[in-house]
Amino acid sequence: MPKVLRIINRLNLGGPTFNAALLTKYLAPEYETLLVAGTKMDSEESSEFICEQLGINYIQLPEMSREINFSKDRAAYQKIKKTIADFKPDIVHTHAAKAGTLGRLAAHNMKVPVIVHTFHGHVFHSYFNPIKTRVFLGIERYLAKRSSAIIAISDFQKEELAIQFKLCAPEKIKVVPLGFDLSRFWENMEEKRKSFRSQYFLEDDELAVGIIGRLVPVKNHDMFLNVMQNILGRTTKKVRAFIIGDGEDLQSLFSKCKVLNLDFTYFPEQQVKSTLTFTSWMKDVERAMAGLDIIALTSLNEGTPVSLIEAQAAQKPIISTNVGGIENVVIRNETAFLSESNDISGFSDHLLNLVESEGLRNKMIQKSRQNVENKFHYTRLVSDVKSLYGKLLENRGRF
Repeated sequence: MPKVLRIINRLNLGGPTFNAALLTKYLAPEYETLLVAGTKMDSEESSEFICEQLGINYIQLPEMSREINFSKDRAAYQKIKKTIADFKPDIVHTHAAKAGTLGRLAAHNMKVPVIVHTFHGHVFHSYFNPIKTRVFLGIERYLAKRSSAIIAISDFQKEELAIQFKLCAPEKIKVVPLGFDLSRFWENMEEKRKSFRSQYFLEDDELAVGIIGRLVPVKNHDMFLNVMQNILGRTTKKVRAFIIGDGEDLQSLFSKCKVLNLDFTYFPEQQVKSTLTFTSWMKDVERAMAGLDIIALTSLNEGTPVSLIEAQAAQKPIISTNVGGIENVVIRNETAFLSESNDISGFSDHLLNLVESEGLRNKMIQKSRQNVENKFHYTRLVSDVKSLYGKLLENRGRF
């Protein structure tokens, strides 16, 4: 039985953890997998519960974290090399940037036959200044030469990596979309809806607009706040907004709310009804999806936005910026309205239309579940990766 050493940056709440965990669990019995994970940031919610629910044991690597720290990174690299020496994997598969750097360098040094890396997002746009971006791009090109295959999670991302950033030859990049257990987004939804709306004091005639994700600059929550101020001044409908997630921008978003004169509460500390509620992280995001009426996303850049996949599984209308791989996830004007990045006026107009018309909201969800049910289910993910591994092992690392 071939052995896979799977290495992920950290077990924070998000798409990469779900995918790494599901692959670790369901590639058996054809492949034996050992999962290695770094440490999450203090501002992030842990996703260790995902591994616990799936019955997965993993190796914690506390030295490996998102930030660059040469001392800790070197220690993590040495531990990965030792793990490779002990486990003797046929394949090392890394997920996200830090794990991809340390894991691929160690695997190449230890002469692992097959080395695979998945780009869940990338650091070449809207994350760092131009100088840092060029440095990271140079590192990724170096690592790509030492990889048997690169996995992109959308056709758009593959085109960016191969054509725009010239990371490697297009033939080396395989598109494998994310996969999830989506059934929780259509099971017992009425019960979950009542639970969410009761917790946050939502009346039956109130519309709930929600945005889900880390509170970091690339997610552009400032735009969401501007849009909500715009909408509240243009509709007679009862509208409330929910920001689900946490992160480094929390305090600056509080300040922005005060500037915009938006009534808000941080619910973990003050359980009161407000126009805008910061919920912090929610592990049972399917309950939030059930309780919300419209899902928003205002990001400056995205690979494959998990919240929009989940929103369609839950049959919710979507309003989003048109960035990254979003058009590979939604059907424009059918499951989602899309606006250009930072186009507050266009975004607000689309959202206002959804707020004002229940008929439009109902029309927009007709193809939602159908669009994601097979395309983004974990069984398809597992099948795709098994097929890729088989080809790489047969050719001993030459894709």
